[in-house]
Amino acid sequence: MSGRSSLTVVLAAGEGTRMRSSLPKVLHPVAGQSLLAHVLAASPKGEGASLAVVVGPDHQAVIDEARRCRPDAETFVQRERKGTAHAVLAARDALARGADDLIIAFGDTPLISSATFERLRAALHQGAALAVLGFEAADPTGYGRLLVDNGRLTAIREQADASATERAVTLCNAGIMAFDGRRALSVIEKIGNANSKSEYYLTDAVAIVRDLGLEAVVIKTSEDEVRGINTKAQLAEAESVMQTKLRQAALEAGVTLIAPETIFLAADTAFGKDVTIEPFVVIGPGVSIADGAVIHSFSHIVQTSIGKKASVGPYARLRPGTSLGEGVKIGNFVETKAAAIETGAKVNHLSYVGDAHVGANANIGAGTITCNYDGFSKHKTEIGSGAFVGTNSSLVAPVRIGNGAYIGSGSVITRDVPDNAMAVERSQQTNREGGATRYRELKTRGKAPKGG
Repeated sequence: MSGRSSLTVVLAAGEGTRMRSSLPKVLHPVAGQSLLAHVLAASPKGEGASLAVVVGPDHQAVIDEARRCRPDAETFVQRERKGTAHAVLAARDALARGADDLIIAFGDTPLISSATFERLRAALHQGAALAVLGFEAADPTGYGRLLVDNGRLTAIREQADASATERAVTLCNAGIMAFDGRRALSVIEKIGNANSKSEYYLTDAVAIVRDLGLEAVVIKTSEDEVRGINTKAQLAEAESVMQTKLRQAALEAGVTLIAPETIFLAADTAFGKDVTIEPFVVIGPGVSIADGAVIHSFSHIVQTSIGKKASVGPYARLRPGTSLGEGVKIGNFVETKAAAIETGAKVNHLSYVGDAHVGANANIGAGTITCNYDGFSKHKTEIGSGAFVGTNSSLVAPVRIGNGAYIGSGSVITRDVPDNAMAVERSQQTNREGGATRYRELKTRGKAPKGG
């Protein structure tokens, strides 16, 4: 929408008491991001756009999340809860600047898209003073009905006030609106509190706009896109819808999802070409998977960069700060954290690599652990290129294993190992002839044999 500015007000107020949670409603996650983050990501941005976020009192966590997602956001506090129009007027200073377009959205509609916001703005540019987002409800019970005559919106009727005929209408109010910004503040200021709850309803804006001889219209979208979240059940429904969208987008981008319905993605998951994801994989926020990588079943990955043709799992857990180079192999039941593992390296099954750097083509044997925590601080392990760490070894950080070094199986390494050196740390093995027989005799003396 070149040549026009916009102001988006996200109504993040409301505690969401039906969520049965101490966490503010809009901070609950869907696909690894807060509800608020999804709405802010879809909201108009860039040159000429400004953003005001309205929150309830004592909601600093919501303010922090808004600023994390959109550093350009202004925040305003609605001290009293007197309805949606009252919440918008909490941002009066922002409205008074007179942007060309004003969009009013909600912080609990995570499936809303930027394309829908643009369609609302387009209606304003075509002459409407008010554009209201609506949807055809499978069950309209409880929703405000959108009453339309000859393509023009004539009223929004709440169910309690609707006639039997109006209740039969399935076109419902999503609550999201766009105003001609030049008139928005004066229209919203005219909204009174002539209702049983003494609240100021944005829905009254339709009548005000029409009384001014201006045009109000409806822009339709799907019911899924405008799902509001007020309960944990609705949160789960939104997660399901979002996962379906993310899986479909991945498939269309060429990702092989062997059993899509069993795979969970984050909203920001990034895929290269020819990636394969096996069943029952969970991918959290901050994950990128490069060309040709394979993620085997039952793996869990968060905040990790996976290189080209890498192989992960099955049953691998990659925690934040993990970076895998090209061709890296992570075996089954391996856990990593804050670990950079370079090209061609292998971390075999039942190992833990944390706070570590593993050089190219190194081999980490099964059951190896980096002992990175001393009870007070985390320490780093450096494993050089081409190093070989034998099975069941413990590397006590801080420690460096040199390039090409060899660690004997079962060693506990507490000191640096030079390049190309061999380190073996074990007690000398002793064999006592007949010792096993004598031990059994001792343990069973005076006891009746088992079985029989």
